[in-house]
Amino acid sequence: MQSQQQWWKKLTHPMVWIFVLFFFFPKFPFIGKFLSLGTEVMIWSLFAVGFNILLGYTGLTSFGHGAYFGIGAYTAGIIFLRVYPGFWIPLLLSIVGGALFAGLVGLIVAKKRGIYFALLTIAFGQVFYFIAFRWEELTGGETGLSKIDRIPIGIPGLFQIKLSTSINYYYFCWAVFLIATIIVWKIVHSPFGKVIQGIRENEVRTRYLGYNVYFYKWASFTLSGAFAGLAGGLYTFLINSAFATVLDWTQSGNVVMMNLLGGGLVNFFGPILGATIFISSRDLLSTYITRGSDFFHFELDWLFIYGLIFVFVILFIPTGILGLISGKKRTVLK
Repeated sequence: MQSQQQWWKKLTHPMVWIFVLFFFFPKFPFIGKFLSLGTEVMIWSLFAVGFNILLGYTGLTSFGHGAYFGIGAYTAGIIFLRVYPGFWIPLLLSIVGGALFAGLVGLIVAKKRGIYFALLTIAFGQVFYFIAFRWEELTGGETGLSKIDRIPIGIPGLFQIKLSTSINYYYFCWAVFLIATIIVWKIVHSPFGKVIQGIRENEVRTRYLGYNVYFYKWASFTLSGAFAGLAGGLYTFLINSAFATVLDWTQSGNVVMMNLLGGGLVNFFGPILGATIFISSRDLLSTYITRGSDFFHFELDWLFIYGLIFVFVILFIPTGILGLISGKKRTVLK
């Protein structure tokens, strides 16, 4: 009886329902045909879930994390075009690239707190952006990198999966999203996760308990950079190119917005909800909002609405949608 209750509890876990919904997304009427949109939502959800290790669980606000998403994207593109025209090695090295650069920056910023931490992350993010924008020999500069194909994967002589088709790449990203989300879940619910939550609640007290706060903050920063790099690599293969815009500070603002909107400060699944709403709303607005007159253009319209949403969330629902639904003001994440 007890084992049946445990199995039922596992089957009704929100994570199971999220994976099931994404798995059957291509079968949904009307919206199921937008496979590229669904794939992008999963990639950004992965980025947001990894970023929430830093924001929601450690309590550190980075406004430069788009840099590691972009570094992962460029790493995959550069390795594919100039070293090894495959799939697995560029993708795996995108994780290494994101973690490596996040780790190096983390050595400096992990010692800072509050506004100083946030400003340093912005500064380093913009440094990486301008390097990518100007280093034409390596990154392609303003034109970026293109012709990054999705090579078939599989076991030679037995089977191959053609990732060039949208549906196959969607389910590949689904599998990566599933594995990565479970890994993040295990991390934040491990003893390591309890320590970083302690840092979020009271850094001084955590230090007095004997924990190396600097190391845990650095590790949190590096781990979130690794997941950002993975998401960036997947995004490069999705659009078959890499551009400097993915490193811009606006991308960092977007992932912060996703976490706040969905309720990442109070719920593990908030970033996924926030990413889904944010990416879907962005594409919806780009489709149905009039592009403007001689005085107003689409970019201004989108940024204006984006700003209004951000202000509304901060003022009226600071714990996000899931926090509003659950009635939580601020508590330990579950």
